[in-house]
Amino acid sequence: MSLSGTTTRYGRLAQAFHWLTALLVLIAFLVSAGGPPERVYSAARASTLLLHESLGFTVFCLLVVRLIWRRFDRIPDAPAMPSWMEVASKATHWALYALLFAVPATAMVGALFGGHPVTVYGLGAIGPFSGSWGAPLAEIHGTLGDVMMWIAGLHAAAAIFHHFFLRDRVLSQMLPGLPDPSSRQGG
Repeated sequence: MSLSGTTTRYGRLAQAFHWLTALLVLIAFLVSAGGPPERVYSAARASTLLLHESLGFTVFCLLVVRLIWRRFDRIPDAPAMPSWMEVASKATHWALYALLFAVPATAMVGALFGGHPVTVYGLGAIGPFSGSWGAPLAEIHGTLGDVMMWIAGLHAAAAIFHHFFLRDRVLSQMLPGLPDPSSRQGG
């Protein structure tokens, strides 16, 4: 398989972006402290916050590179499906892209304007700045993070449904090494 996609599969690079993003988002979600600023920014949670912020920043950067690559890469043709499924699929993908931008952006801006510096990889801090936007943006960040996890879960469930029930290549075109179930003989 090549770095670029074909008419039936995403290429290695798009697959790597997809699965690395999914993994980083999941880890960032699992290590997030959540709750009031006193808890999130407490000294006892400093290392967890640093990890969470670094993962979020990495997801943000990965999204930028991923979208640039998408402009040049071959996107597989969608397998035949009802038009409502195709619309739902496109809406889900673009909602996930928007959330991959909005979740880290609201976190970074919310922290900066909430009086908290943003530290990435322990390489020094940006900010803080004064402002009253911090708490509302932190709430938006948490809500959007939850929404992203729900949409990602539905996205995964839909791919599994396509693979096992519709027997098309929706999942196999993004999962390395998984054969296309629609090409099986006698199925």
